[in-house]
Amino acid sequence: MAAELALSLVGVLGTLAGTLTVTALQHRAARSERTERTEQDRRRELVQAVTALVTALADHRRAMWARERLRLTGADEAVYAEARSESHRTRAEITAPLVTLSILAPALAHAAGDAARATYAMRGAADHDVLNQARTEAADTSERLVAAAAEQLA
Repeated sequence: MAAELALSLVGVLGTLAGTLTVTALQHRAARSERTERTEQDRRRELVQAVTALVTALADHRRAMWARERLRLTGADEAVYAEARSESHRTRAEITAPLVTLSILAPALAHAAGDAARATYAMRGAADHDVLNQARTEAADTSERLVAAAAEQLA
């Protein structure tokens, strides 16, 4: 009788140990899956933030180039005022993605700020050569931002 009781007890303990092991493995797998999903979500958000900022910077760069070209050629005041209004609109569209990126990836905040400042520096260019040089520098800083983001995601 004692032997049967011992065998039953071993069987029950084995079943409990197996159940606990399976439960622990399932919990660990679920936690690992959540961690992976969170990391994928963070990567996706970062890519979206960089894309939004680079797009806004490109739009503002185009608007500033058109505006400053009009100013340098002495265009009609009404045409220049319209281009100026457009450049104000595109500059305002930089703020949200710049803030979002700076919050999501503080390590990229400096590169993002450099890209924005380089684009803003197109304003008041002394001549067409300076304007084109400023536009090229602004585009280059945006490319450096993309490269820094890609490096962070690698």
